[in-house]
Amino acid sequence: MDRQKLVVLATFLLMIVSLIKAPYPTEQWLQHVPTVAMLLGLLWSTSNARLSSIPFACAISFIVLHLLGARWIYSNVPYDAWFESLFGQNLSDLFAWRRNHYDRLVHFASGCLGIPVAFDWLRQAWETAHAPSPLPKGWGWFLSICIVMAVGAGYEVLEWQIAVLFSPAQAESYNGQQDDPWDAQKDLCLAGIGGLFAIVIDWMGTESRRA
Repeated sequence: MDRQKLVVLATFLLMIVSLIKAPYPTEQWLQHVPTVAMLLGLLWSTSNARLSSIPFACAISFIVLHLLGARWIYSNVPYDAWFESLFGQNLSDLFAWRRNHYDRLVHFASGCLGIPVAFDWLRQAWETAHAPSPLPKGWGWFLSICIVMAVGAGYEVLEWQIAVLFSPAQAESYNGQQDDPWDAQKDLCLAGIGGLFAIVIDWMGTESRRA
């Protein structure tokens, strides 16, 4: 079997393992609707729009980050306990945090890790239509961050609908706002910053190869 397919199937298995003795079992099903959608899309891409190695690794890394968040419904990921066991200090105490910031990390990662995936798919579509002319980097970066921000905005709309349609407890367990009325705006801002960070890294790599 193809290596990428094996990695996707292994990630499916990791998702199933993450359900074992989950701290919040009743909330797990809703958290993993996007997980299954992402994995099915990635499985489809291994045959139809195959990602290069780095974008594929970025996609899998993002899904693994989401799996960790989903297991503890994001608001309760015990990174403080993990950090303290390694370094002997509480991370929230160190930075005077009043909330669990794991969801912020994942939104930043959605931009940082999403840009290479979006750019690679755009590159393939461009080369199919305009071969042998390569995708212009500037347009590729611009369209990639547009895709990342559009997906992020769509996800925030989904969270809004969950808040409207589900009970307050279910909505909070999924959305993880933690009493922050600006949660959606901050999440989108972090996705944009992550996307710009990925573009800057790619630009620096391009410039170093030209030098």
